[in-house]
Amino acid sequence: MGDASRFWDRMARRYSRQPVADEAAYQKKIEVTRKYLTPDSEVLELGCGTGSTALVHAPTVKHIRATDFSKNMIAIAESKREAAGISNVRFECATIDDVAAADDQFDAVLALSVLHLMDDWRGAVLKAHALLNPGGVFVTSTACLGDSMKWLGYILRLGRFTGLIPHVEVFTTTELEQGLRDAGFGIDYQWQPGRNKAVFIVARKH
Repeated sequence: MGDASRFWDRMARRYSRQPVADEAAYQKKIEVTRKYLTPDSEVLELGCGTGSTALVHAPTVKHIRATDFSKNMIAIAESKREAAGISNVRFECATIDDVAAADDQFDAVLALSVLHLMDDWRGAVLKAHALLNPGGVFVTSTACLGDSMKWLGYILRLGRFTGLIPHVEVFTTTELEQGLRDAGFGIDYQWQPGRNKAVFIVARKH
């Protein structure tokens, strides 16, 4: 985690200035996610980055615990929260293991553009399942690079060795779907806005 957190600490300011790559797709994902949230929802977001999505969802839920392992990302997110005057979001520099250790339970866990950046994404899915209340949902938008760019794994490993790019896992949509099912989820909604785009899934805990 150390190398990855340092990479994203370096990238935080630049990342915060980048526009959303596909605004229409992002808004659809927000809209679909909100159908699974209520004013009583307790939400956990993993890999919240600079906090934009957590702050967008804040008015529709009870509370959001938004985590990221980059302290610089969290600092930017917290400054956004303060500027917006939002009180029901808590930004925290933490990993899913830190959250799991606290034994909290949630109605929804969001993992947007982060599973493919984890060393053990299957383990993270299992932990997310354990953190959810019965009937809770796991919402993920994931780059499944193995669908069309398996060769990219070699380049990504070289880039990680040189420190120029972060760790990225290469797996397929089918592998992601199976990982969710193996963890005890049923897939409630699935959408991909186009070829080579991230796969958006809402999976429900049985």
